[in-house]
Amino acid sequence: MITAALMLLMPLSGGIAKASEQSEVKGNRQVAIVIDDFGNNMTGTREMMELPVHFTVAVMPFLPTTKQDAELAHKLGHDVIVHMPMEPVKGKPEWLGPGAITTAMSDEEIRKRVEEAINEVPHAVGMNNHMGSKVTADERVMRVVLSVVKTHGMFFLDSRTTFKTVLPKLTAELGVPLLSNQVFLDDVYTASHISKQVGILRKYLESHDSCVTIGHVGPPGKMTASVLKASIPSMQSNTTFVTLSQMIIPSAEKEIVPHP
Repeated sequence: MITAALMLLMPLSGGIAKASEQSEVKGNRQVAIVIDDFGNNMTGTREMMELPVHFTVAVMPFLPTTKQDAELAHKLGHDVIVHMPMEPVKGKPEWLGPGAITTAMSDEEIRKRVEEAINEVPHAVGMNNHMGSKVTADERVMRVVLSVVKTHGMFFLDSRTTFKTVLPKLTAELGVPLLSNQVFLDDVYTASHISKQVGILRKYLESHDSCVTIGHVGPPGKMTASVLKASIPSMQSNTTFVTLSQMIIPSAEKEIVPHP
């Protein structure tokens, strides 16, 4: 599944990666692997953490291993972001997990929940949406979410669960750095499909300098980790694997400090 082209917006204040880190990023293409759904000791957690490259760990708040997974990811040099549960157009409420944002909430409640989620995930430098096809199409709700994200000096990754997303418009307006997903690796839980999606990723890189791709721990976790582990070495001759923060254009003004 390939979505709209990657959006990289320069932050109005505050960069993400250190200049020294940026200078170490070599290769003709950049790929940022994002793995969602950490925080609940899901299948594939250990296998993902052992991938041979740095990637971005999206951790759901308020779950049994939220802090443990975030701390381990940070220790291993991966990016940590908040995987914020958000209301979808379709889907069961229990799929969302605790602390979810819905379109029926007041601005005050949304702001409170986003603040609490950020405080719950150590070392978070950004946020992306868990589900959220309804919320990410709602300007009022996302304006509140992004205002909190900006206050914390974070970026936002649009998982692109809807083509009606308002994130490009609002992040540009508010000055929040935005990245967007291009390829879902494991929307179908088979090794053959995941391998096919890696092929789509490689094809995408033939005409683009960079790509963000999202996989998951949970039901497809071990398969996704296995396919990635097998695919990464053959891609490294002309591809650099980076974290999301390394994809954001750095600003000379100051660095964004991860939430402690």
